[in-house]
Amino acid sequence: MAGAQAAIPLKTRSLQVTRVVTAALFLGSLSMPFWADSSILREFSEFACLFLMAQMWNLLGGYSGLVSIGQQAYVGVGAYALIILANFAHLNPFLCVAAAGLCAALAAIPVSQVVFRLQGGYFAIGTWAVAEIFRLFVANVSLLGGGSGTSLMALSGYSKWTREALTFWCAVLVVFGSVFLVHRLLCSRFGLALSAIRDSEAAAESQGVDVRLTKFLVYVLSAAGFGVAGALFFLSILRVSPDAAFGVHWSPVIIFMVIIGGVGTIEGPLVGAVFYFALSKLLGDFGTWYLVGLGLLAVLVTIRFPGGLWGFVARRFDLHCFPVERRVRV
Repeated sequence: MAGAQAAIPLKTRSLQVTRVVTAALFLGSLSMPFWADSSILREFSEFACLFLMAQMWNLLGGYSGLVSIGQQAYVGVGAYALIILANFAHLNPFLCVAAAGLCAALAAIPVSQVVFRLQGGYFAIGTWAVAEIFRLFVANVSLLGGGSGTSLMALSGYSKWTREALTFWCAVLVVFGSVFLVHRLLCSRFGLALSAIRDSEAAAESQGVDVRLTKFLVYVLSAAGFGVAGALFFLSILRVSPDAAFGVHWSPVIIFMVIIGGVGTIEGPLVGAVFYFALSKLLGDFGTWYLVGLGLLAVLVTIRFPGGLWGFVARRFDLHCFPVERRVRV
């Protein structure tokens, strides 16, 4: 097209409205520790961890096509990084949440050199094997409590209100910060490269995309997010064990949220996390039947709404709260 310039992110009225609503929710949520019940604060912190995991898995699998079932490896790395930095290095446990993300990112660097040698289903199984290796290693370290785990003793000097308020504010930053980061990332050239790789690695490479470097960077970034989520989750429950931190139970929950909400959208993980969290609280007392119900629900939603719940809404009403589409400036 004559006179056309580089593609730029599409700005819509819905995005402007979303920004205003998001800013109001962010500012309003900061006051919650002063009036909300402790149980609400704790549940929001749990929700924040689930949402961050879903967002990071969606960035990895939904946008770049790297389907991993072993990201719980970095949940565990983040959790035990929190324990080591707070209990043994005597650093501020709340600042250690961010540091745990950095530790998870560093751990992902050598791991990526191994798992990237695998393709497709082998890559997925390889990531799960890495998580199991991490779990077995930590379970044999007596300094970290071995298989029974250990407690976060660094919080013993904080009052109950201070601990809960600071944990909640960390959760607020995680939720809103992750949405902002992912949206800005997907609106950049890097986001274009991710989408191109997901659609066709060969075509992306032919257009000058460094496929290996891009996949490496998104894998490390996703690991950092999972590390932060792991540290925040166990910061709120004050105790960590290898089975809880590195357990394979994380993967089906995360993938369920992303599939239910909508793969390859920013809004999808949020919808999926809200949906899963509400169901777990309402139906959790039904035991194994609750898990069976979740599985059947995932199958039904996948058949009836292939793009997830948000995908259906977006197509039906042409609604995109966080659009990442492009247009050519003429």
